[in-house]
Amino acid sequence: MRIHLTSLFVDDQAKALEFYTGVLGFVKKHDVPVGEQDRWLTVVSPDEPGGVELLLEPAGHPAVKPYRDALVEDGIPLAQFAVEDVHAEYERLSALGVRFTQEPLEMGPVTTAVFDDTCGNLIQISTEPR
Repeated sequence: MRIHLTSLFVDDQAKALEFYTGVLGFVKKHDVPVGEQDRWLTVVSPDEPGGVELLLEPAGHPAVKPYRDALVEDGIPLAQFAVEDVHAEYERLSALGVRFTQEPLEMGPVTTAVFDDTCGNLIQISTEPR
């Protein structure tokens, strides 16, 4: 068994696609219309095009807003992405206008930082433990 797909609820799929591809550097894998406005929209790492897909899922369900609002209010990231160098990625993303809620923080063998994905979620980046 392995993880094939995971999802994030997003306020606006077009805006999310632009952020996740244009800013974060993921690449679009699937973009299939579902209903009149929604899409089955996934992105993947350019380094692993056959790897785990991230579904940018519409946040229309009534339970989504209170759930995400509570996480953001408490500063809890909804997802975590691995990067080679958190400090370098923090600088790169900050220069692109990404708003961080937590600057790089060293926690033993791991460094983390948390940013706002502009689509209703906090996302953590981290290095892998050494």
